[in-house]
Amino acid sequence: MPGLLGLQKIATLCVVSAVVLLVAKPTWAQEDVNERIKALEEELLDLRDAVDAQKDSVRSIQQKTVGIGDTSIGGYGELNWADFDGDKKDEFDVQRFIMFLGHKFSDRTRMMSEIEFEHAQVKGGESGGEVAMEQAYIEHTLKSGVNFRAGLHIVPIGLINEYHEPPVFYGMERNNIETKIIPSTWREIGFQVNGSTMSGTEWFVGMSTTPDASKFTSSSASTGFKKMRVSGKQVTANNMGYYMGFNNKGMPGLKWGGSVWTGATAQDGQGKGSNPEELAGVNADLTIWDIHAQYDANDWKLSALYAAGTLGDTEAINASAGITAGSDDAAPEKFSGWYVEAGYKGFFLDEYNIQPFVRYADYNTQEAVATGFTTDPNNADQVLTYGISLYLDPDVVLKLDHMDFSNNGNNDAFNVGIGWMF
Repeated sequence: MPGLLGLQKIATLCVVSAVVLLVAKPTWAQEDVNERIKALEEELLDLRDAVDAQKDSVRSIQQKTVGIGDTSIGGYGELNWADFDGDKKDEFDVQRFIMFLGHKFSDRTRMMSEIEFEHAQVKGGESGGEVAMEQAYIEHTLKSGVNFRAGLHIVPIGLINEYHEPPVFYGMERNNIETKIIPSTWREIGFQVNGSTMSGTEWFVGMSTTPDASKFTSSSASTGFKKMRVSGKQVTANNMGYYMGFNNKGMPGLKWGGSVWTGATAQDGQGKGSNPEELAGVNADLTIWDIHAQYDANDWKLSALYAAGTLGDTEAINASAGITAGSDDAAPEKFSGWYVEAGYKGFFLDEYNIQPFVRYADYNTQEAVATGFTTDPNNADQVLTYGISLYLDPDVVLKLDHMDFSNNGNNDAFNVGIGWMF
C-alpha cells in the first residue's frame, strides 16, 4: 500500500491532470468531458478516504510505539567445541549470548546497555552459567567532540576489552593477555569524560569503583586479579580508581595508543570476600597499564600489545585468602604479558572471506611475590595459536584454530565454533 506521502502525491497528480485536461482540451476531451471530470472527482474522494485512514493508522502506531525510532537492539553470541589434546574433557558450550539495548533520548543524550548470558543457563552459580549486566550507562555530549559518561561501563584498556564481539577478534578464545593480564570485559561503575580531536586522537579520563582484594583466593594466581572484579554488584566503594588513555587513528588503517588504571583495592577492610578485616589499614594498590597498536588495511590485520601491572600489600591479601608462607598460590606483586598477531584478509572463496591468522603470546600472572612465598612456574607460559576465520557474512564467522601451550600442555586444544553480532 502506498505511504502517506505517496498517496498525497497521487492525489496532487490527479488534480493537476484534471486542470490540464480542462485547459488543454485535447481531441478526445470532446467525447465526454463531464463524465471524465466526474470519474476524476470520485477517484479523488476515494484517495482522500484512503489518506484519512492511513493518518489514523499512523496515529495509532505512534501511540503504541513512542520513541521506537530512537531505540536500538543488537547483540552477539558464540558457541564452541574444544577438543583438548591432554586429559581434560572435550566440551561443547554455548559460551555466551549478549543482548544490547540502546536508546537515544535526544541528539545529545543516550543510554547504552548490555545483558550477558553465559553457558546457556543459570543454575548453581558460575559453574552452571551466569546472567550479568555487562554495561548500563548514560552518555551525554557536552560539546562537539567531548562526551560525559556515567554508569557501569567497560574499562577502556587494551584492544579487545571494549570491542570483544566474536567477529572482531581472531581465535575461538580471546587472546591470553587480554584475559589473564587484562581481565576480559572488565567493567566498573564510574564516570568518564571522553572525546576526539581533529588530528584523529581519541582520549578518555575517568574514575571508577575498584576491584576487591578480599575476593582473591588461592586459585586466583593463574588469572591475575580477575577474581577480584566486582562487576557492579553492590560494590564496596571505600576506594576509587582513576584511569586515562588515548588511541591515535590519524593514519588510515592504523590505531595505536595506551592506557593506565590505578586505585586502592583493600576497601578499608570492608570488602565482600573472605576475612576482609585482614586488609584494614592497608591500600593494596593496583596499577595496570598497556601499550598497543593495530594495523587493519591492505588485506592485513596486524596487532601487538604489551600489558603489565603491580599489586601492593600482598602479604595482607594472602592473609585474607588464608594463603600461608611457602605457598605458590600467593597474590602477585607483578604480572605482565605481550602478544603479536597477524591475519591475512585477502582470500575469497566465492563470497566467503577466509582469513588465516597466527598469534604468539607470552605471559606471567605471578611474576613476583612477597618474601616468604613462592611462584608457580605454571603461571608463566607461551602460547602459539593459529587457525582460520571463515566469514559467512561480515558479522557471522566460523572459526577453527589450534592452541599450543609451552608449559601447560594439558590446555592444548583444537577449537571449532561460530560467532555473530548484529
